[in-house]
Amino acid sequence: MEIRKAKTKDAIQIHDLVNRYAKQEQMLPRTLLSIYENIRDFYVAEENGCILGCSALHFTWGDMAEVRSLAVDAEAGRKGVGRALVEANIAEARSHGLVQVYAFTYVVDFFTKLGFRVVPHESMPRKTWMDCINCPKFNCCDEIAMVLDLVENATPEPFDVSQVNIPIVKISGRS
Repeated sequence: MEIRKAKTKDAIQIHDLVNRYAKQEQMLPRTLLSIYENIRDFYVAEENGCILGCSALHFTWGDMAEVRSLAVDAEAGRKGVGRALVEANIAEARSHGLVQVYAFTYVVDFFTKLGFRVVPHESMPRKTWMDCINCPKFNCCDEIAMVLDLVENATPEPFDVSQVNIPIVKISGRS
């Protein structure tokens, strides 16, 4: 098995794998366009030309990134594929000098074994303003927020919502 950065030729297999779990409501669905647009975020585990698993490291601020879209084919489960993918994400985060990575998950034990800890959703304002606000589960999220500190005792940069470009729509004729 090889862990490598994804290529555009992997997008369809990544899309199929992620959405297989999304249909079971174990993760959020991704469009094929979203996979192509973010292909540089992804790592894949490949064996004999077949994608066994994928994960993405999505940068969300100057010092933080999210591990997302972690999916491992059921046939390849319990063989260390998920661990190897997340470790690749963590290594990349460290190489960029990030202080923290986070994940929203249903598989708390898996991430705990990798050193992540559970945190309240409210402690993740960047995620809320950048992604969650557009999520269909925004008001009823049942995923668990977890973080991994890459630098001991480091505090992520303060988040100023005014730095996030969210368009405000005015409706004419109303005050």
